[in-house]
Amino acid sequence: MSRKIVIDPVTRIEGHGKVVIDLDDDNKVVDAKLLVVEFRGFEKFIQGHPYWEAPMLLQRICGICFVSHHLCGAKALDDMVGVGFSSVQTPSLSSHSQITSAAEKMRRLGHYAQQLQSHATAYFYLMVPEMLMGVDAAPEQRNALGLAVADPALVRRVMMLRKWGQELITAVFGKRMHGISSIPGGVNANLPVEVRDRFIHGDSTIPGMNQMLAYAMEGLELFYAFHEKNRSMVDGFGIVSALDMCLVDDNGDVDYYHGKMRVIDHDKNIVRELDYHDYLGHFSEATEAWSYMKFPFLKELGREHGSVRVGPLARVNVTRSYSTPLAQQALEKFHAYNKGKSSNKTLHTNWARAIEILHSAELIAGLLADPDLQSDNLLVTPSESLWTGEGIGVVEAPRGTLLHHYKANKEGNITSANLIVATTQNNQVINRTVRSVAEEYLGGRAEITEGMMNAIEVGIRAYDPCLSCATHALGEMPLHVTLIDSKGNTVDERRK
Repeated sequence: MSRKIVIDPVTRIEGHGKVVIDLDDDNKVVDAKLLVVEFRGFEKFIQGHPYWEAPMLLQRICGICFVSHHLCGAKALDDMVGVGFSSVQTPSLSSHSQITSAAEKMRRLGHYAQQLQSHATAYFYLMVPEMLMGVDAAPEQRNALGLAVADPALVRRVMMLRKWGQELITAVFGKRMHGISSIPGGVNANLPVEVRDRFIHGDSTIPGMNQMLAYAMEGLELFYAFHEKNRSMVDGFGIVSALDMCLVDDNGDVDYYHGKMRVIDHDKNIVRELDYHDYLGHFSEATEAWSYMKFPFLKELGREHGSVRVGPLARVNVTRSYSTPLAQQALEKFHAYNKGKSSNKTLHTNWARAIEILHSAELIAGLLADPDLQSDNLLVTPSESLWTGEGIGVVEAPRGTLLHHYKANKEGNITSANLIVATTQNNQVINRTVRSVAEEYLGGRAEITEGMMNAIEVGIRAYDPCLSCATHALGEMPLHVTLIDSKGNTVDERRK
């Protein structure tokens, strides 16, 4: 008899979604989907607000990646008032940018701080419990509290790493959450010397920069140790195909703040490279009746072959080099291990995330040493003659490529807004991963086990999805799984 398994909701992610798995009479997987079942509507209720409110309001979509939304919105406003980038070439921090060098560096500093603390949260709290304790470990063990019991010293270091990043976000954006610093044409504050020195040298409440680099390196070494002991599992779990996409500079290296959009295939051939202002001319968004989240894809390749993967794994696949030494060594090791090809291995996302934690820390260290952060040349006053009434901003959020597109009338009130977030970009590949893991862990088995359920969630959590952003709810997230036969009778049921 055919069966259906429902995991509702998926745990340890931002937002609310469920998984539905259909089995045939032999318990083989027929279909498996991640259903996103909540809707928030930020794109609609921003309409009618003054354009300059957009970065402040739309960042409230999320309490985790709000910096990315804030900066993406700020870039769109720069565009709208004619004080954006004069080309899509990644600037050398001064030559191509119409905003000032100091303003851009301040934005970048906050952007890297967010990536550091966001990746650290996802990696250590959401992924490391399974890495250290196993997919089949008891639920009360494989979580942040269980990790604190198993390795309290590690958790203390992680907490300090996150606190350091959050304190830097506060220093740059003026608030710990939902900042206020980015305005059309630049920023409203620099980084005073005494504040800079606190992050370089530390004080009684936070460690210094060198200690943060050591903590970041520890995360990467943790993955190496896990990979060495579990190579077949890590390399064989959830292998799914997709194109990879991120922003790159003129050298083809990842740029988290600005650049051209590059899409590559498994052999690292460039499939498409474009000015992000032309994004809507190249991408379309499919819809499904069972999900509020859309499915973007390259028009010329169609949905099946044109879907992209974004985020840490995509960026590490795409980028050719880093400008910082420790991350560069890690990148070379990653590329060598995958023999110059793009990795399609889902759990390599955690490897890539650990590399980016280190890369972010090194980028921050470089910027903190730059005296331009103390400059008062922070704002280019927009001219009414440059007003376009339309703007597009793109950044690399921790979870991947994020796009904001606004239009406003002559009075300056927003008439439309479109947000394409990283989790939406990854929708197709996440669903492929759900099916791949379900086939491996569930296919042919009649009994529901804790490990089987968690394996599917591990595949989803690797992408660190933010469903609140992607559907444009947050709350308690117990897991309820029901096994139903073809007549609708409940065969087995588990709750946690």
